Amino acid sequence: MYSILVVAPAWVGDSVMAEPLYQLLSKKHRDLVLDVLAPGWTLPLLQRMPQVRNAIENPFAHGQLRLQERRALGVSLRPHRYDQAIVLPNSLKSALIPWFANIPKRTGFVGEMRYGLLNDARKLEPDALPLMVERFAFLAGDKGDVLRRPVPNPRMVVDSAQAKATLASLGLSLAKPVVAFCPGAEYGEAKRWPARHFAELARNIGESGGQVWIFGSGKDREIGDAISLAAGADDVHQLAGKTTLDQAVDLLSFATVVVTNDSGLMHVAAALDRPIIALFGSSSPGFTPPLSQKAQILSLNLPCSPCFKRVCPLGHLDCLNKLSPQQVYQAVLAVLH
Repeated sequence: MYSILVVAPAWVGDSVMAEPLYQLLSKKHRDLVLDVLAPGWTLPLLQRMPQVRNAIENPFAHGQLRLQERRALGVSLRPHRYDQAIVLPNSLKSALIPWFANIPKRTGFVGEMRYGLLNDARKLEPDALPLMVERFAFLAGDKGDVLRRPVPNPRMVVDSAQAKATLASLGLSLAKPVVAFCPGAEYGEAKRWPARHFAELARNIGESGGQVWIFGSGKDREIGDAISLAAGADDVHQLAGKTTLDQAVDLLSFATVVVTNDSGLMHVAAALDRPIIALFGSSSPGFTPPLSQKAQILSLNLPCSPCFKRVCPLGHLDCLNKLSPQQVYQAVLAVLH
């Protein structure tokens, strides 16, 4: 038996992009026991990854040191006698718990000068590993190994009975094709296609015989409400802020196609193998693309993008404002028909 503790990232999308690492570790160690330490809000995702034995809640918020509490958590993990830890975040704080847990091999990128805390530290070569998923997958290998491409796509499993129960509990029907909208993006407004564009797209979908389900966290509820109100259609179901992440995963599995900003739910939809229309503005599909053979990326590729800013520095957000609802609608129709 070879046991590994992975310290996982905090973002939903990054949590999904770590899943190929778990696939590679399972292939490398046939007798693998894999536990993952992660923020509580990502645990529903980890519970859908078959390689993960235990998903352990990491209670520390971003920026919090809380050294004594970190030490206590590390000490509590010592009885597991892990053979190796793999630390995916680059912060110094994220490497403390494996060190306190006395895990003999502690792997990760050097990050914030983590020499000592990591005794299997790797130097990140961004040009050699341009994709986030590749950076995570690279840590499955031994020092000196070259990443073997292609990296597998993320996968998550859905329990059919549970998904149907979620569908029934929310009073939703599959009588019409489901077009899922994911209009949020935690990073900032420069990654969000305008709500008015989503609303026009929703009206077009309703007129063509489809229905729209709007997904997102509580932070996206206002956007979801605005889309639903502006669309003014009976077949628009505003679910943003009204479901748990667990329920959202179940419901996304029913989608005929997903229209999404560059967001965590985009990566969830990819791991569920749903057809995706991904809308990119200030960010780059060259770094965090939807990892699926069924994904289509729509981007205007303006000279000013990608700028990677949270708010458009030029004040116009042309990269998304000028991406027309009709262009996106044609991409949706190609999937529906």
